[in-house]
Amino acid sequence: MSEAAKPQRPQFRNIHITQLAGYRLPLAGVVSFLHRISGLLMFLMLPFILYLLDNSLLSEISFEYFRGFTTHWFVKLIILGLSWAYLHHFCAGIRHLIMDNHIGLDKVSARKSAASVLIVSLPLAVLVALKLFGVF
Repeated sequence: MSEAAKPQRPQFRNIHITQLAGYRLPLAGVVSFLHRISGLLMFLMLPFILYLLDNSLLSEISFEYFRGFTTHWFVKLIILGLSWAYLHHFCAGIRHLIMDNHIGLDKVSARKSAASVLIVSLPLAVLVALKLFGVF
């Protein structure tokens, strides 16, 4: 087949924000994006968490105050989000450490390892949610 007869493939060079809706990331790209988002979420919440920890360790009264504070459903959702961020970031970090050793760099292995990150981190986050909201 000659060069002129081949169909033109779309080229994505500088994708504008308006073109993101039509662009579909592979599973490894989604896991990588979520890894960055979870790291950012943990980084931004770190001062707040350290502040709460510092104040809860001052006395028994402050500990009981923050213990009561964490019974609100919205605070539990924030804790659940941070738990998911930690679990996902941890699992994806292990994946990246393995890939740093040049293991699983081909397309099929990268897709399987990306799926395994989601298969491990999401059920762990569900377990945290069930425990957090008092199912068991």
